[in-house]
Amino acid sequence: MMNKWRLKRSFRIFPLLALVLVTAGCAAAMVGGAAVGVYHVSKDEREPGVVASDASISTTIRSRFAADPVVSVFEIGVRTWEGTVTLPGAVGSFRARDDAGEIARSTKGVKAVNNLIEVEDRSAAK
Repeated sequence: MMNKWRLKRSFRIFPLLALVLVTAGCAAAMVGGAAVGVYHVSKDEREPGVVASDASISTTIRSRFAADPVVSVFEIGVRTWEGTVTLPGAVGSFRARDDAGEIARSTKGVKAVNNLIEVEDRSAAK
């Protein structure tokens, strides 16, 4: 009687063990996928301090955009490379484009601004 119970228990544990082994392989695949992101970061030729400074500049500009009543309405990208900020996007007025450029220029650590923001006529109904 005791042997039958152990045998049934073993058959219950086997699927659980198989599930653990299969999902362990998935974890390795996910870790390998994360390694791809590390690869891109490690291929960046900037020094780690410059990367951190550029990230800080971009974050500061994005937060200043969000606080600005004119600029916050629009989706403007912010990319920083060694202190040079690039602003891609589209806005509905020249004032918004100019304000975004001035916000970026006045941010500490910014060396230059490439204002690629396009002004779109948004008056026409679509």
